[in-house]
Amino acid sequence: MPHPLTEDRIMEALRGVMDPELGSDVVDLGMVREVVLDEGVVTIGLALTIAECPMRGQIENDTVRRIEAIPGVRRVVVETRAMTRKQRSELMEVARRRARENAAPTRVPPTTRTIAVGSGKGGVGKSSVSVNLALALGRVGYRVGLLDADIWGFSIPRMLGTDARIEADPATRLMQPVEAYGIEVVSTGLIIESEETALMWRGLMLSKALEQFLQQVAWGKLDYLVIDLPPGTGDVQMALSRLLPQSEMVVVTTPSLTAQKVAIRVADMARRSAMPVVAVIENMSYFETPDGQRFELFGRGGGEALADSLNVPLIGAIPLDPALGAGTDRGEPVVVVRPDGPAARVFTEVAGRLLELVPPAEAETCTGRIAKLMAALSS
Repeated sequence: MPHPLTEDRIMEALRGVMDPELGSDVVDLGMVREVVLDEGVVTIGLALTIAECPMRGQIENDTVRRIEAIPGVRRVVVETRAMTRKQRSELMEVARRRARENAAPTRVPPTTRTIAVGSGKGGVGKSSVSVNLALALGRVGYRVGLLDADIWGFSIPRMLGTDARIEADPATRLMQPVEAYGIEVVSTGLIIESEETALMWRGLMLSKALEQFLQQVAWGKLDYLVIDLPPGTGDVQMALSRLLPQSEMVVVTTPSLTAQKVAIRVADMARRSAMPVVAVIENMSYFETPDGQRFELFGRGGGEALADSLNVPLIGAIPLDPALGAGTDRGEPVVVVRPDGPAARVFTEVAGRLLELVPPAEAETCTGRIAKLMAALSS
């Protein structure tokens, strides 16, 4: 005797429909908003992250096939709609939880807040932002690590003025981070012979190098780990979302609207990987003369436009400061050697804003997190 056609049977079948981008089924992700049974006709209401979801056709087709295979179903109707902001927030929380459950263990403490600094293209000053942001967090009193994940385009060692070598502890066989200006640092540039050595590694080797830095380095009890990503949306970025799914992204751009259009791609990659984008930083925003005149040499509005499009705050506009460029070449970060300079002051303010958005784990209560999410949803 065939089983009766029930909503429970429909939902059970829908657990076989996966969102290929988020890596979980449509039931767990909360995408099934309605199931209507009417004499063998099954109507499924699906809510997708966006109306133009590129996976829409695949999800709809998989839904029809799964439901049509159930005895007693004569026809399947799939009605899709776009999620509300609240529903998208809930979905991303589920996706991140799934990613954490499936992620391989790393040596990064679970209480460490990980901030991935990304950009759509090179040349926007992302690495100098990563260095000075990490140092600014450290100067406030937090324990900070800096991971140079730009495996073949590493520049962090020079910016920090260190030529120390990463060595392994004979007892644990774990790599020991190098200390520079009070923060823990790991970079490919601290392993190879010299900074002029070219690394001709392909995608799998890049991902493996990142995996080693997360699983075979004796990171201390850090409050924050700042990760300087390579520009773009390649293998390292995808590997990070898999290996360290608790990461949250800050996007660096310049005032140019052209740069903003490129930068939005890395934000889109983060969204597809269930990695929240928490803020935007605009670099090279303006040059200010000693008498207070400002010149916007690279245009204006790119950072604000990007932040508005992502619905996140613009937490800082870094001015053009000759000391910033000279300091990166000499290994003298402005946050340390010129803390009262124009760029250093903004970096300090940026660190303060970031601490508000991503407070240290020990300072963030469940009630506070809920309040912050509710405030974001109502804005």
